[in-house]
Amino acid sequence: MIKYKHGIGKKYGFLWVTLILFSGSLLGHWYFGFATNQSWQENLRDTFENWQSEFLQLMWQVAGLTFLWYVGSPQSKEEEERNDEMLQWIIKKIDPENAQKFLKEMENKFPKK
Repeated sequence: MIKYKHGIGKKYGFLWVTLILFSGSLLGHWYFGFATNQSWQENLRDTFENWQSEFLQLMWQVAGLTFLWYVGSPQSKEEEERNDEMLQWIIKKIDPENAQKFLKEMENKFPKK
């Protein structure tokens, strides 16, 4: 079994980005609410109305997860490394004599990032 060690920043990257976006949007909403001289209750009501829509939350979940998967979050790298190992195993079973040569050529042609 392969064990992966990631820092807290990478391991919980989606959570951190979501918390930053949430905090920024909440602070911005409250700032502009008070800048227009709204009362505490009006600002609180407006905040809950905005969060009920969940449109931004849903868009973040879809777009954010897609983007993080694409750029190589730890979850996508685990799957990629798993697939690489399975492919190497298959190549070694199909052509044991030339497998190492072929794998080395592929590594030179397509180096890992």
